[in-house]
Amino acid sequence: MTTQTPLSGTHRPAIVSAVGSGIFASLSEEYLAHELASVGEVIATVDSFETPEAVAALERAEVLVTGWGTPPINGELLDRAPHLRWILHIAGSVKGMLAPEVWDRGIGVSSAVDANAVPVAEFTLAAILLSNKRIVQIARQYRNTRTDLNQAELGVIGNYRRRVGIVGASRIGRRVIDLLQNFDVDVVVSDPTVAAADVRAMGAEPASLEELCATCDVVSVHAPSLPTTRGLISRELIASMRPGSTLINTARGDVVDQDALTERVLSGDLFSVLDVTVPWVLPAEHPLYDHPNVLLTPHIAGSVGTEVDRMIDDQVGELRRIARGEPLAHPVQPEALATSA
Repeated sequence: MTTQTPLSGTHRPAIVSAVGSGIFASLSEEYLAHELASVGEVIATVDSFETPEAVAALERAEVLVTGWGTPPINGELLDRAPHLRWILHIAGSVKGMLAPEVWDRGIGVSSAVDANAVPVAEFTLAAILLSNKRIVQIARQYRNTRTDLNQAELGVIGNYRRRVGIVGASRIGRRVIDLLQNFDVDVVVSDPTVAAADVRAMGAEPASLEELCATCDVVSVHAPSLPTTRGLISRELIASMRPGSTLINTARGDVVDQDALTERVLSGDLFSVLDVTVPWVLPAEHPLYDHPNVLLTPHIAGSVGTEVDRMIDDQVGELRRIARGEPLAHPVQPEALATSA
């Protein structure tokens, strides 16, 4: 984490920070406040757009800094912010947060989606390597027995020449493919929007979704949640997965038929690493919490802790470009929202 001195000889834009208190760790909140103040005039830090302070600040705001805790931005709010020219989102997708009026009024929008993709890809890589090595299950067995394990009885484990399937050559999916080039695994990709030649250029082999699920040791899901992708990993595909294989989902819970996955896991011959579920937090009695074949995490694959500072750096970089009169480096294109997460 680095800090920079205030810029000189540039425009210092009027900023309203609406990331939401308590969303980031306190050190990241302090870092964000310092970095914003080094570039522009932070006229207010708000949790709501309805307070008198927020209403007064919006009348002057040129830049609105948003995050996971920001309320939706609609046309009524924009009417109260006549000078607003940019929205900088210190998080991933802006889908569902911004009304169409944002684009209609020509407001520039940037998102830290690329920065947030980095830890998700790293988490996925770790999950793939640990799953093929069966670390979670062996560690639990070792804890329970407290005796040496017979290597010959461990079954088919390890990463050498294992087959890894990536469902969706998305921003994160491509990062995972790139990271896997450092390991002796065979990578296959299923994505109907990407040409076979482009998949091979990534260092992977194209495959149909049916072939990928039926032949891979690990299936990692990186498709966005869209009307066309909900339930994409269907009951039939889950049934076709090889005994002893692993399904990893760091995308969205509704891309996978969760009931079918649960049934297959409970049968004992499928493993899963799930960072996302439907609902967002499973009921306390759900069997996936305690099943030895499952590693269930509370949506921490994305930016947490120090990783939040990468997103801050990303969007403060955009703020510096604004101050220098330069275009955004990571503009969000409204037409891309229909196919993004």
